[in-house]
Amino acid sequence: MGIPDPQLTIQPINFSAKPPDSWQKLIDTAVAADVAGVDRIIISDHVAFGDALDAYGDPKQGGTAGGKQPTGPDGHWLEPLTTLSFLAGQTSRVRLGTAILLAALRRPAVLAKTTATLDVLSGGRLDLGVGVGWQAAEYEASGLEFADRGRLLDHTLEVCQELWTAELASYSSNELTFNALQAQPKPLQPGGVPIWVSGTVNPRAMKRLATFGTGWIPWGPAVADPMTGIAEMRAAVEGFGRNPAEIQATCYIPVTKRSDDSVDLEATMSAVPALCDAGMTDFKITLALPADRAAMTEILSDAVAAFRTVTS
Repeated sequence: MGIPDPQLTIQPINFSAKPPDSWQKLIDTAVAADVAGVDRIIISDHVAFGDALDAYGDPKQGGTAGGKQPTGPDGHWLEPLTTLSFLAGQTSRVRLGTAILLAALRRPAVLAKTTATLDVLSGGRLDLGVGVGWQAAEYEASGLEFADRGRLLDHTLEVCQELWTAELASYSSNELTFNALQAQPKPLQPGGVPIWVSGTVNPRAMKRLATFGTGWIPWGPAVADPMTGIAEMRAAVEGFGRNPAEIQATCYIPVTKRSDDSVDLEATMSAVPALCDAGMTDFKITLALPADRAAMTEILSDAVAAFRTVTS
């Protein structure tokens, strides 16, 4: 699979600090994105929460400096693969992604089956964005060691790729051994579901990206400085024997506002060409959307048109 044309992504909100009256806005945002021509929607993940939310802002724990968890420990979070399965039935063309799924918290064979099923039923629209996370409590709730999270993620991805691609799947590691297993159906996408690896530019994350990654989801300093981040990422994966030109990468488009607080789409999109030249392929934009689906669609259609103007 080659590198696609530049793509525009939005993130419908699948969490709420308080019990919401309804999740209808999430559904309407996905449908509006599908109609408007947005390329991808992404959904975030948390399974459970402890009280130590300050770890989100601690890079030593896998967080990002200065970051803040968007809800308290009692926040409401919809499970992303279940949510995307529902949204797949409401949409027809927009790609469906996780950003990021704590994949190691799921049993690998079940995750392989779940994602293959979603890819088949959505017509090959799934992207699996994965990362190790920052919260020990979620690993403890799953009976897993937080300190082992990197190896647990690699193990999960190894098993998924074997079950997605091999007609008779076999695998052997310290964690798990099986031989000559059938796992059908396979994902529709050649080579299995595309894996987007999240992480800072550190040796373990970059080796994971070089080994498994279709794309990179920057974390830490690379979010604020994508130009430096992608240059460092490319050098790092090349050191692990991977051609960096094969790897897609995502970043945020900084939103420029006018004096009346409306979004200046022309000014906002002016940052995109230089990022494309640096190797970025996927562009996330955060826009304030009204509750009305038709109004959402109009706003997103205008954003798509402005994006295509600077990338075509």
